[in-house]
Amino acid sequence: MSGLAAAGPEDSVRLLALGELLGRPAIAFDEFPVRKLIRNRRILVTGAGGSIGAELVRQIAALGPAHVTLVENSEFNLYAIDQYLREHRPELSRSAVFCDIRDRDVLFDWFAREQPDVVFHAAALKHVPMAEAHPLESVRTNLLGACNVADACSAHHVGVMVFVSTDKAVNPLSVMGAAKRAAEAYCQAMDVEAGPTRFVSVRFGNVLGSSGSVAPLFQRQIAEGGPITLTHPDVSRYFMTLGEAVSLLLQAATLRDMPSDVRGGVYVMDIGDPIRIADLARLMIRMAGRRPEQDIEVRIVGLRPGEKLDEELVHPDEKRILRTASGLSLVGPRTQPLADLRAQFSEIERIVHTLDRAETLRLLKTLVPEYDPIGSTEPAVAVGR
Repeated sequence: MSGLAAAGPEDSVRLLALGELLGRPAIAFDEFPVRKLIRNRRILVTGAGGSIGAELVRQIAALGPAHVTLVENSEFNLYAIDQYLREHRPELSRSAVFCDIRDRDVLFDWFAREQPDVVFHAAALKHVPMAEAHPLESVRTNLLGACNVADACSAHHVGVMVFVSTDKAVNPLSVMGAAKRAAEAYCQAMDVEAGPTRFVSVRFGNVLGSSGSVAPLFQRQIAEGGPITLTHPDVSRYFMTLGEAVSLLLQAATLRDMPSDVRGGVYVMDIGDPIRIADLARLMIRMAGRRPEQDIEVRIVGLRPGEKLDEELVHPDEKRILRTASGLSLVGPRTQPLADLRAQFSEIERIVHTLDRAETLRLLKTLVPEYDPIGSTEPAVAVGR
């Protein structure tokens, strides 16, 4: 479920080799501890039909799990990943669960039925402009939904929960990033409490080839003859391939057995320097056998609400505690006592149900003081260069 648009051979931009766009070798991970973690275990994946979730399911299915539970609130995405397993892994024990993580009672009921050992929480609303337009939905899913999954893991004695976070959670300008940061803090606080479940948070950069990411968008625009649209000539992002992203999640899950003094940390992957989106666009044009500006126009359309010029993987107040041989770094926790966070989450849930956007965003800023929505109001850049 890569989300890659279809194209003819001349316009394919060599989609199977998207990693070439990174300008660095692919990061390799040790499969042995991952196989040991997954084999004969019951695994649950939320957002199982999305780009990351589906690739995660495909890799997990090859590692010999006892059972896989696919949790998804998109009927088509759930059908698609279940059909893939039916065709390619017919021997695999599995459950296809149509469930919204925002529905706490239903989610808890499914956890009681499925009894997972390991949970990967990939369900999220990830598109920044869409989340800005629908902030209550973003808070419901990315904050309250994540809280529901974490609480279900704790209540049902899951061994480890891996929470998929984002670089947009560091000094966020967007509702999406702020909600993810609040969920990070909750998972960190749960881990610090040293309960029955280990909570592992992992921050991603942009995933090449995932649905809604710039590579499929640029590929489609090139196939249509242009223009390629850029939000700003100086925007840069950290990038990783879909395979690297999923390997990062699996590898992070194996690192749960850490000493108590590093509970609550966040894992990030050393993925090199950020890439200018303008350079990526021109490279993709050339890879398609076209000439930037001559055959394909590159048009600047202005930053969208909530977007930053540059992303960060590590907050200035987070210290790197350790670095693994596979290129993962653990940064120290920034969180609050769990009881305080639960009280704040309860209040924000109450306000969300009143449909009060302004008060919801005020409470979100209380939860995440570095959230700076004012910073997203940079004037749009004029069209043209």
